[in-house]
Amino acid sequence: MVLNQWTKPPSPSKGSKALGNWGERFASRALRHHGVKILYRNYRAPQGGEIDLVCRDKETLLFVEVKTRRQEQHFRPIDTINAHKQDLIRRGGFSWLRLLGNPDIAFRFDVIEIIATRPPEVRWIKNAFSLRDPMRY
Repeated sequence: MVLNQWTKPPSPSKGSKALGNWGERFASRALRHHGVKILYRNYRAPQGGEIDLVCRDKETLLFVEVKTRRQEQHFRPIDTINAHKQDLIRRGGFSWLRLLGNPDIAFRFDVIEIIATRPPEVRWIKNAFSLRDPMRY
């Protein structure tokens, strides 16, 4: 996907946090371009857990992890989301659902990969991972 408005990523001297923030803003724009409503950015659950973007796509709640890299060489950005990181994202999602009063709503865990080339390459991986067996909602 290529968006018409492209903003230059921060220089490498600004560090990976600046690149990650830029990637989250870019991912938000890309999702809005597809009609997704951004509800919250950088949700941190009180009991641990984190979500980069909480969104709504029609009737589905999305818990989105954004992975941004300057280039893609030996592996994809999604490959860095190990079991521990998936558990943090799941815990964040469950915390968000508790804030809503545990509604009967469809939800999923997505990943947005961004390669900060010119123009950036954006990949939206829907249902990137699911619930693990002992971990049920």
